[in-house]
Amino acid sequence: MMPDVRGRVRARTVALGALPAIVVLVLLALVPAAPAAARAEEEGGGTWDAGPEQFESIPAYDVVLMIATNGDLHVRETITYDFARGGEHGIVRRLPYRRGDRLFEIRDVRTSSSTGAPARARTRKLWHDLLITVGDDDRTVHGRQAYVIEYTVSGAFTPGAGHDELDWDVLGTSWEVPIREAAVRVEAPVVLRKARCRSGTGEAVTGCLRDRDGPYAIDFTQSGLRPRESMRVTVLLPKGAIAVPPPLYARPHWAVTWAGSGLLLLALAGLATVAGAARCGRTIPVHGGRVLLALGGLLVAADVSHEVARHGVWALSVGDASMGGVALAVVGAAIVSLHRFRMRITHRGPGERNRVGDEPPVRTDRLRRPSVLLVRSGRIAADDDVPRGPEPGRRARRAAQRRPGGR
Repeated sequence: MMPDVRGRVRARTVALGALPAIVVLVLLALVPAAPAAARAEEEGGGTWDAGPEQFESIPAYDVVLMIATNGDLHVRETITYDFARGGEHGIVRRLPYRRGDRLFEIRDVRTSSSTGAPARARTRKLWHDLLITVGDDDRTVHGRQAYVIEYTVSGAFTPGAGHDELDWDVLGTSWEVPIREAAVRVEAPVVLRKARCRSGTGEAVTGCLRDRDGPYAIDFTQSGLRPRESMRVTVLLPKGAIAVPPPLYARPHWAVTWAGSGLLLLALAGLATVAGAARCGRTIPVHGGRVLLALGGLLVAADVSHEVARHGVWALSVGDASMGGVALAVVGAAIVSLHRFRMRITHRGPGERNRVGDEPPVRTDRLRRPSVLLVRSGRIAADDDVPRGPEPGRRARRAAQRRPGGR
């Protein structure tokens, strides 16, 4: 069959005819852009592509995801980091080991540097992330440095009815610098037929470029990622192609059900009972309150420490047992506090004012004192027969002297 020469000639003619219009559109787009760029330079602004002299950036980020037959995911990250003019001690890679209630085991962390930068690795957990610090606190690095981070992830696959799925955030959304070029390679022991990649963050996502395909490997590339933008890879493998262990889940941080809420209501009822007994004058043994307080604290500690011992302090979870312990502790604390309040009233020191629950004191200073005339005339023989108040002051004595009969 003859090749369609006319079609190719017609396409070439149309392209030549549209060339002047394209040139005009490009010029119109560049004319208003020049003043805007000048204003940005005058105001000190810039873009993320301003160059390594002004901003820190990641010029290249290469990741290799190797799927093992036992379901583990071996990851190798090569990060080329440009420290620009400022000197830093290294980089920090944040890996999520918990997503919601889903847990991932990250182990066998190894780091190195092909440019000779300090590459000592330190790991610690912070909330739901595993922080891998690469560098040295006593040394600073400048310019472009290359770091290699290797680790193994268990529990990354999710078993399904007809397939096993891997949904993995490759770069993470914690980088505060732009990533100029990123590449992700997925390798599997079976033929990869269903794999895709999305880049961006939130709702602003787009498909990645598929650079090179093979039967057991697929490469994805993306350029111009802004800070906190990442690449997410999804791979579907046939059921039974690899051994996928069941996923690991942690108890939610707040695992209180209606039973726990009912225990809190019982605690409020117990407080009302204690208050009613105190109002009626009944005595509640303080030892019982202390026992309830101790049992409540032990119950809360036992419930909380179970998840903390398994997955660390950031796996803290509060359940119905903790609510029961809180209920016991509240009632016990009320009994102990009431006992201490009564002890402070009963054993008050001399000169202390009366508190709630005491009889009002008798005001002896308001009792009527005998007049001076009756005392001097001898009509009152003994001072013990007359209730006395405080001694009269100087002004009272002078007033008594000025009365008729006084001196």
